[in-house]
Amino acid sequence: MRPLEVPGGGPDVPSFPLRAVAALFLARQHLDLPRGRPFTEENVVRLASDTGGLQIDSINVLDRAHYLTAWSRFGPYDRRALDELVYGRRVLFEYWAHAACLVATAHFPYWRRAMLDYSPRSRAWGSWLKKNKKVIQAIEKGIAAGGPMGSADFEGQGRRRPGGWWNWKPSTHALDYLWMSGRTLIQSRVNFHKRFDLAERVMADALATAPASAEEFGRWHLRQSLHAMGAATMADLRMYLSFPRGGALPRRRLLDELLQSGEVTRVSIEGGGKQAWYARVDDLPNLAAAAEECAPSRGTAMLTPFDSLLWHRERVDLLFGFVYRIEVYTPGHKRVHGYYVLPVFHDGQLIGRLDAKAHRQSGRLEAKRLHFEPWFARGQAPPAVTWGKIDRDQALAGVADALGSLATFVGAERITLGRVLPARLATPLKRALKAVAPASTARPTAR
Repeated sequence: MRPLEVPGGGPDVPSFPLRAVAALFLARQHLDLPRGRPFTEENVVRLASDTGGLQIDSINVLDRAHYLTAWSRFGPYDRRALDELVYGRRVLFEYWAHAACLVATAHFPYWRRAMLDYSPRSRAWGSWLKKNKKVIQAIEKGIAAGGPMGSADFEGQGRRRPGGWWNWKPSTHALDYLWMSGRTLIQSRVNFHKRFDLAERVMADALATAPASAEEFGRWHLRQSLHAMGAATMADLRMYLSFPRGGALPRRRLLDELLQSGEVTRVSIEGGGKQAWYARVDDLPNLAAAAEECAPSRGTAMLTPFDSLLWHRERVDLLFGFVYRIEVYTPGHKRVHGYYVLPVFHDGQLIGRLDAKAHRQSGRLEAKRLHFEPWFARGQAPPAVTWGKIDRDQALAGVADALGSLATFVGAERITLGRVLPARLATPLKRALKAVAPASTARPTAR
């Protein structure tokens, strides 16, 4: 580390290359060894703790997002084991972190503060909540008397109005509010449908711990975000753990407090642009070590569009030169890469995009379209951080192996490969796929 002037800093600000930030970010995201760690309670909890959460999403074209996030780190595993950690052992629980996530129960006292301070203003339908307190009370009483219960148990509570992504029926608004405010928690899921119960009946032990104060929560929130990213800008801090939404001034004030206390410091990031960067002081040795990494990641996996590595896509562009958008919400004729597109991660770089679908009835994993990044296809250096030249044949073998692992995980017995771009990579990829076959005994696929 050497002193360097940075925006808002002084001559003694530690300096690191951008590759140090990328390497430490990959380690904190548990992508230093994709599909390489055993699926254990300790490893799953540490993943949720380090990243801040495993995002949940309802799209099931391949598998649910949180299951795929775990697969990217552990390879094929029994989904029931993850469900047991959440709804049985309750070492993880569902709450809103970046979006709906599985978060570590060890963090419950902090998220409890967010629950207690939750306001109807936090949702677009806040005015409805204010006008329909009786509906909320009736649903809470219903859960108290007959819980756990889900949205389908309240079909009579008004009718859904047409139009709008968030235009749920009244009972769903009320259930969401009761959950977000911590009066209920998600007790279980049946066919992915949430079942709510009173918080004290779901996580009595966690509730026995005093919630953090508002100030403690704000400081923890910043510390957690910095830990997950290794080093971050103000934009990163705003976009990574994006709930609860807070103004720039309160976030700036809390950051100043951490700077003054010596817990956080400004850092200069060579290649990081003109914005100010920040890191936890206890991460300075980790950034220094990361700067010396020759190969911060070894292995190949596909990442769900909702992976925490991708939560702030401008950061991903800066670190890896990978411009990404989720196209499931884009009209079909406007899509560039496909419907459910998974970034292809290999040896610390994002080398392509896979549009895939699991055909469960026929036991087939369809790789509909596989777009490789132009720099990779041409055998060039990555456009941002680099760990050295990528061997293209080894990378294609890694992609084939990851496809075989993914097929095993989703219960497919065979893989079909559609369009490959550029087309000249189709033949070597098909050759690599011939050496790969999904495991003859696929993991359970019950959802």
